Amino acid sequence: MDPLVSVIGLGIDLVDLARVARLLEHKGEQAMTRFFTEEERAYLATRTDPTGHAAARIAAKEAVYKAMQALPGARAVGWREIEVTRDGAGRPAIRLHGLAARLSHEQGGLRVQISLTHSETSAGAVAVIQTP
Repeated sequence: MDPLVSVIGLGIDLVDLARVARLLEHKGEQAMTRFFTEEERAYLATRTDPTGHAAARIAAKEAVYKAMQALPGARAVGWREIEVTRDGAGRPAIRLHGLAARLSHEQGGLRVQISLTHSETSAGAVAVIQTP
């Protein structure tokens, strides 16, 4: 690891799957549009039961949001400005948009590391934000 890299933020979140299932059942497309980018919605549409995948993405977005709070102005970052994707090897990755991308750019470009997990009842994520 590069000795000049430093951690500027750490975030963690845990989401209850039953709560996400109720959200998707009652708010449906409204919730999907509020929380997820078009690409995330397309991915979730391929899942037989998107609940666990949606919960893991909500946890990831919240963990990244928390990790970004060390940056001035980060409180205004929205749900769809943090996108959960996959890297070339299929591992979860984060793509920043809008204000989140601008804040990253102002810091010289940030490296966002994400780890996701889920069980039958919950989904969790840990995010680490590092300087380049």
